[in-house]
This record gives sequence, structure tokens and C-alpha cells, in this order.
Amino acid sequence: MCHLYAVSLRLMHGSFRLLSLHVFLCLHHQRAEVMEEIIGVCGLEARGLVEGSSSPPDVETPSQEDLTGLVSGEEERGETPGREDSNPDPLDGEMDPNAEKTKDHNPFGKEVLLLMQALHTLATPEEKLAALCKKYADLLEESRSMQKQVKVLQKKQNQVLKEKIHLQSEHSKAVLARSKLESLCRELQRHNKTLKEENAQRFREYEERRKEATLHFQMTLNEIEVQMEQHNSHNSKLRQENMELAEKLQKLIEQYELREEHIDKVFKHKELQQQLLDAKLQRTAELMREVEEKQQREREFLLKNATESRHKCELMKEQEHQLKQQLTLYMDKFEEFQTTLAKSNEVFTTFRQEMEKMTKKIKKLEKETTLWRTKWETNNQTLLQMAEEKTVRDKNYKALQGKLERLEKLCRALQRERNDLNQKLHDLQGPAKDPEEEGTGPPDPQPQGLNPEMEREVEGLELQPEEAGTTTSRQLIALFTPCFL
Repeated sequence: MCHLYAVSLRLMHGSFRLLSLHVFLCLHHQRAEVMEEIIGVCGLEARGLVEGSSSPPDVETPSQEDLTGLVSGEEERGETPGREDSNPDPLDGEMDPNAEKTKDHNPFGKEVLLLMQALHTLATPEEKLAALCKKYADLLEESRSMQKQVKVLQKKQNQVLKEKIHLQSEHSKAVLARSKLESLCRELQRHNKTLKEENAQRFREYEERRKEATLHFQMTLNEIEVQMEQHNSHNSKLRQENMELAEKLQKLIEQYELREEHIDKVFKHKELQQQLLDAKLQRTAELMREVEEKQQREREFLLKNATESRHKCELMKEQEHQLKQQLTLYMDKFEEFQTTLAKSNEVFTTFRQEMEKMTKKIKKLEKETTLWRTKWETNNQTLLQMAEEKTVRDKNYKALQGKLERLEKLCRALQRERNDLNQKLHDLQGPAKDPEEEGTGPPDPQPQGLNPEMEREVEGLELQPEEAGTTTSRQLIALFTPCFL
């Protein structure tokens, strides 16, 4: 117990050392903030010197000696981590009367309390030692990084001081340049006065020339007005001609719109026909799925025909798309027709010929659609015939299944009778016989009404019902007619 108490005392002493080191690092951080403020002030002064404005007399930039004094004062206030005399052991019982006041003002009291609470949560002193060692290592790393930062800031401070000296020298040079510029400005003012007098004389001469130019300009304006009146009469005639041409163009546009409506109706009719073809193809596909495996070859053949028809329909769509593109080209040509009025009749004749060609193509496409429709109808008729054949076969199959069920029932009844007769024969022979004598004895008599060949056939039917289902109706009737007799 004494050993544990001594270890706990050492741990507490080490924790307080760590806290003192943390306080020292915080002081270093404050010192760095002071250095940053000093650098900011120096930077503002440097900017003022560059802009040419003199620094205010009230602000005094701190010197390097003042900065070192501030740093030494902060070091005297703080506690260095290497001194053990400055960290009194709180467990020795020698506490200062002002200790409670310092604790109240200490910003790190909460961290100490949290650390103590974390140590109390740990069970063994070894775990407490490990936690304190980790904390101590982290604080050492932080202190080293802070020392490096302080060195960097000191270097920056020296650089800023050098820049300040350089800027002061530049400021003195700027003052000299300012005096030179003032003398130059005075000379420029004198020169400007002479230039103003010369400009006044030139302005007078310019006004005289301007008056002469205005008189000449008025004369030319009167001549231009006379010419404008002549041109207005000519323009009115041209407007009337343009109105007549515009009316003709409107008539042509109306005719073209009517033809476009007719073409749109034709396209819609073709789209409806195509939708009907697609719906009918879907119905045929559903009917083909219901057909048995035996008709698979015929189904594939019809599906190939359907795919070919779809492919041809897609080709028709592509042709329609090409025709639409041609129509867009004709629209572009029509716009060119508006710009070139002289060639309107020739373009209209060419357009009419192309429309006739389009009508011929549309007629050809209609003929092709009728051909495909007839082919589809023939395919549909073949499908209907196949469906009828399927229904007939299904009926025959159901009838055969009913006959098979009846035959199976009869076979089971006959087998039961045979088993009963075998048991009766076994009972009549007696239980006193040996198994060897029973094996060497005479064979069991056959039941009445059945031949041995028929029994074998019946047993084959019971053992293999699937094979019985696959035989034809004629073979089954030929096999089981003696049973019915």
C-alpha cells in the first residue's frame, strides 16, 4: 500500500509538471500573437511609406529592444518546464494563501479538472502512468513546434525591420522627388497659359470657317430635298409593284400549305396502318407462344416473316423520314424563292414536278403496303388453321387421358384381386412348410379371367405410366380389349 501511495504521489507530481509545461506553451502562443500584431503594424507603416504618405507622429513603432523586453517579462511571469523548484509540490502541505485566487483566474483549471477526472476513471496506477506519459509526450511535441514557430517569427521580425529601414530611405527619396515635381508643375502652369492664348486665337479662326461651312451645307441640303421629292414618287411606284408581288406570293403559300396538309393526312393514315400492323403482330406472337413444341419450326418460320415485315416497315419509316427531309429542303427553296422574285415561275414549275414525283412515290408505297397487308392476312389465316388443329389435338389428348385413367383403375382392381388370391393360396398351403420348400414348390396358379401376357402388360402400365401416356390410342385399345371382355 505504501508503495502504491508513493507511486500515486509521483504521478500527481508529474501531472502538475505537465500542467506547468502547458501553461508555458500557452504563453509562447500569446507571445506569437504579439509578434503578429507588431508585424501587422510594421506592414501598415510600410504601405504608407510606399504610397507617399508620411507616418503619423502619434504612432510609435516598437523597437527590437522593446520586443525583447516584452518576451522576457512574459518569461518571468510564466514557468519554464525545466525548473523543478518553481513547481511546488501541492501534496507537501505548503500552500500559499493566494493560491485559491490564482486558481480562480487560471484559464486552465477546467483542463486540470478534466485530466484529474480522467485519471480517477482509470483503475490501476499503471494505466494512469501511461495516460500521463502520453499527455506529456503530446505537450513536448507542441512545445517544440511552438519554439520553432517563435524562431520563424523572430526571423520575420528582423526582415520586417530591414524592410522598414529600406522604406524610410525610399520615403526620403520620394520627398526629394516631390520637390522636383512641384518645380516642374510651376513650369507647366506657365506653359499652359501660353497654350490657352494660342487656343483662343485658333478657336476664333475655327468659328469663321464653321460659319462658311454651314452656309455651304444649307445650299447642299436644299438640293438634296429636291432630289428626295423626285425619289419619293419613284418609290411609291415600286411599293405598288411590291404589294402585287406579295399578294401573288401569299397565294402560292396558301397552295403550298394545302398540299402540306394533304401530305400530313397521308402520313397519319400510314402511321395508323402501321399501328394496326403492330397490334396484329403482337396478337400473332401471343398465339404462337401457346403452340406446342411440335409446331416450333413453323412458329420460327412465321416469326422470321414477321421480323422481315417489321424490317421493311422500318425501311418505310426511313423513307418517310427522307421524304420529310426533302420537304424541309423544299421549304428552304421556297424562302430563296421569296428573295429572288424574278425566278419564281421557274422554281414553281420545278416544285410542281417534284411534287408529282412525290405523289408517284406515295402511290408506290401504298401498293407495297397493300402487298404486305395481303401477306399478313395469309399468315393470319395459317395461324388460325394451326390453332384449330391444336384444339382438335387437345380434345383427342383429353379423350385419351380419360381412357388411360379408366384403364389404370381397372388394372389396379385386377392387381388387388390377384394379390387377394395369392394370399388365399399361401394360407391354403399351410404355415408348417419350410422357406426352402416354399421356394421349390409349384408356381402359384394364375387368377381366373387373366392371361400371363396380360398381367405383364398391366404391370408394365403401373410401373411406367409415362410410357403408357405416350402410346397411341390404337395400341392401347388392342392391348386392353381382353380385359374388357
